Amino acid sequence: MGLNKKDILFFFGCSLFILTASFARQIKVCPDCEIRSVQKAIDIAFDGDEILIHPGVYKEHDIEITKSLTIKGIGNPVIDGENLGTVFHISANNFSLQGITIINVGKSFTKDFAGILVARSSNFLIKNVVLKNVFFGILVEKSKHGTISYNKVSSNAVSEASSGNGIHLWHCDHMQVDHNNLSGLRDGIYFEFVKESKIFKNHSYKNLRYGLHFMFSNNNAYYDNEFVSNGVGVAVMFSKFIDMRNNLFTENWGSASYGLLLKEIYDAKIENNRFTTNTVGVSVDGSTRVNFEGNTFARNGWAINVIGACYENTFTGNNFMHNSFDLAHSGNVNSNSFDKNYWSDYTGYDLDGNGIGDVPYRPVKLFSYITNRSPEAIVLLRSLFVDIINFSEKVSPVFTPDNLMDPNPLMKAAL
Repeated sequence: MGLNKKDILFFFGCSLFILTASFARQIKVCPDCEIRSVQKAIDIAFDGDEILIHPGVYKEHDIEITKSLTIKGIGNPVIDGENLGTVFHISANNFSLQGITIINVGKSFTKDFAGILVARSSNFLIKNVVLKNVFFGILVEKSKHGTISYNKVSSNAVSEASSGNGIHLWHCDHMQVDHNNLSGLRDGIYFEFVKESKIFKNHSYKNLRYGLHFMFSNNNAYYDNEFVSNGVGVAVMFSKFIDMRNNLFTENWGSASYGLLLKEIYDAKIENNRFTTNTVGVSVDGSTRVNFEGNTFARNGWAINVIGACYENTFTGNNFMHNSFDLAHSGNVNSNSFDKNYWSDYTGYDLDGNGIGDVPYRPVKLFSYITNRSPEAIVLLRSLFVDIINFSEKVSPVFTPDNLMDPNPLMKAAL
């Protein structure tokens, strides 16, 4: 039986791979070796070679990689950019960079200096890299099929204008960003025009602006991440088909701070997340067909703030527990719905014992309505006056939306 064209190409590819692997070399870099420079090792390397960088401090910047190489640190070598610019410029396919520390990236108001700059590359791995005192940490442009895992990126950002992002992706697809630790940056992770990608099990904390920032990025998922003590936990803007689940948003405090900010989002799922001790758990602005299910909102200032032009959003099976305000709602209710949520402030009864309250719950309190229009009224939050006006509105609703209610409030928190 003869070989067809696919069989011949497969056989040729396997043979080429075996041939290349058999000639692959290891190039050693160390302070006492013949080769003492990372750039020199790259210059003499061929596609498929492995460069092993041994312990030491290598003062180099603008290191150019245009070959398919594996670069590994042995014993945590340090590449010191001496604050002069980008440390690694990479424009190659099938490369790997692992096990090194990069410090002292240059800072600029006109150039995006980075510890690692990747451009127009595919099928790459950046793993177990520590980046300290960076402007941008890992900056990836117009690339695909890359994995960025188990890295630690930190800096000492003091203003948004003079700082960069930890992991910044622009015009990329099929990327994976996981198990990274990011702090002291402008944004921990930034996606712009990125699609079909995943972000999971990252810890992003104490960043000036956002723990995670999405812009114009569709068909992505982020899950099992922790966003702690950022200016805003996560901002997702002008995107659609986003899956957000099993994340923790906590201690994102400030006069304009949110656990999660949604701006013009369509067809998204927000499921099984925890929003605790944020100024606002979730702010929803101009978003449509977003499904909130199985989330817990606990001890926030406002659990949810819905701003105008929101349609067909559903809130089901969520737990609202001991928030100052469960819900603030501006504009018309439209087709948004609340059903079968648990509300810790619910005081109704369940005579038939089916676990669902017999009286609907109205989550918007009069005092929430007042503070939306006069924020300075918040100083009265714990006063007897607030209890009185909330009770009067509950008895005879005048200001709060009559049709905004949960008709089937749960008597126990959903699991």
